[in-house]
Amino acid sequence: METEARTNVQVMTRVTLIGAILDGLLGVFKIAIGWISQSHALIADGVHSLSDLGTDALVILAARWSNEEPDANHPYGHDRIETIATLVLGSILLAVAGGILYDSLQRIIDPSIAVDLGVAAFAITIVSIVSKEAIYRYTVYYAKKLNSKLLMANAWHSRTDALSSIAVLVGLVGVSFDALWLDAVAAVVVALLIAKIALGLLWDSMQELIDTALPEDQLMAIREIAMNVAGLRDVHQIRTRTMAGKILVDLHLQVDPRVSVSEGHEIGCWVASSIRNKFPDVSDITFHIDPEDDADIDRQTLTTLRPLRSEVRHALEQDWDGLCDIQELRLHYLRGKIDIEVLTSTPVTVAELRSASQRPWMGQISILKPTLKKKNA
Repeated sequence: METEARTNVQVMTRVTLIGAILDGLLGVFKIAIGWISQSHALIADGVHSLSDLGTDALVILAARWSNEEPDANHPYGHDRIETIATLVLGSILLAVAGGILYDSLQRIIDPSIAVDLGVAAFAITIVSIVSKEAIYRYTVYYAKKLNSKLLMANAWHSRTDALSSIAVLVGLVGVSFDALWLDAVAAVVVALLIAKIALGLLWDSMQELIDTALPEDQLMAIREIAMNVAGLRDVHQIRTRTMAGKILVDLHLQVDPRVSVSEGHEIGCWVASSIRNKFPDVSDITFHIDPEDDADIDRQTLTTLRPLRSEVRHALEQDWDGLCDIQELRLHYLRGKIDIEVLTSTPVTVAELRSASQRPWMGQISILKPTLKKKNA
C-alpha cells in the first residue's frame, strides 16, 4: 500500500510539473507578444496562464500530503486533504468563470472594447489552444487511471485556458467580419461551461466531506458479494463513504449463533476479501460479526444490556446451589435473552433448573453431559 501511494504521488507530481512548465512558457510568450503588439487582452491571458502555476503547486503539495501514511492523529489517513484541494480548485474555476462572464458583459455594454491582435498574437492563441487541450487530455488520462478528482479538477483548470483562448479566437473572427458580438457570445458560452464543471467538482467534493454513501446499485452489489460467502446468513447496516476516490465500508455480518468466535471472524475475513476483489477501490473494511440481526438492539440504552459471564455465573451458583455443580457455562446472547448451556455431572433436569432460577434475562437452558474418556486397552 505504501509503495502504491508513493507511485501515485510520483505520477501526479510528474503530470502536474509538465503542465506547470507549459503554463510558464505560454504565460511568458503571451505577455511578451501582447507587450509587443500592445494587446491588453493577450497580456491578461498570459497572466492567467502564469497564475495556473499556483494551482499546480497546490496540486503537487496536496498529492504529497494526502498520501502520507495514517498516524495517531489521523488513523484513517490524510486523503481528505485531496478532497479539500479539489474544493479549492473548484472554487477557483468558478471564479474564473465569473471573471470571463463579467468581461463578456462589459464587451456587450461597451462595444468599444475590442480585440486587437496581430499575426504573432493570433499564432500564440492557436498554440495555446492546442497545447492546453493536449495537457488537458494527458492529465485526464492519469486522473482516470488513479481515480483522482484532484487531478481531474486540475485538468479542467488547464482546459479553461484553451476555452478562453477559443473565445479570443472567435473574437478575432468577429473583428474580421465586423461582428464584435461574436466575442461576447463565445465568452458567455465558455463561462457557463466552466461554471458547470466547477459546480460539479464542488458538489462532488462537498458530498465526500459529509460522508455520502455509495449509490444504491453499488450497495446492492456489495451485499450480493457478501451473501455468496459460505456460512453467512445475512448482511445488514452496510455503511459506506469515500475519501479521495477510495471507498470505506462498515457492515454487520450475521452468522450461526452457535459457531465459535474464530469461525465467525474467518467468515468476515472471507467477506472482506471477496468485496476487495470486486471493488479494488475499497481501502478499508470494518465488519461486525452478529449472531442475529441487531440493527434495533444496537440502538437500545445501557439499561437493556444483559449481564456478562461473571455476573451470570455468580447468579446461577446462588440459584442452583445444592442442585447441580457448574463445571462449564456456554452463554448465547440471543433474542434479548441469554441461552445457557451448562456442563454438569449432577443428575438434574432442565425443569428443575428453571424452577430454581427465574432471572429475567434467562432464555433457553440446555444440559451438557461430561464426555467420558475411553480407557486405553
